[in-house]
Amino acid sequence: MATTKQRAAGTNSRQRRMARPLTTAQRNRLPDRAFAFTKKRKEPLNDADHVRSAVARFDQVTDVTNAERDAAWRKIKTAAKKHGVELGESSWRELFKDGKPARS
Repeated sequence: MATTKQRAAGTNSRQRRMARPLTTAQRNRLPDRAFAFTKKRKEPLNDADHVRSAVARFDQVTDVTNAERDAAWRKIKTAAKKHGVELGESSWRELFKDGKPARS
């Protein structure tokens, strides 16, 4: 059930948490700099929903170096600030436990 604030905003928590998927054409039109992982074009950061999704999926991106993760995290922090998304983590390393994803 939606709260009063959610009803006033015209959304519920489930709708807010889900990033609207980009079509292939929309994704292809985005410049490389619009992605957290620019070389792989992974995790677009074009709006608040996609920034939240990038954080949630950060530990699922494979075949990237720690330097690439550092760069991606800086981009995510910048995009979060731009889109008004509050991050609970100050470093991407907080998403990992003992070098492995914190979530099972």
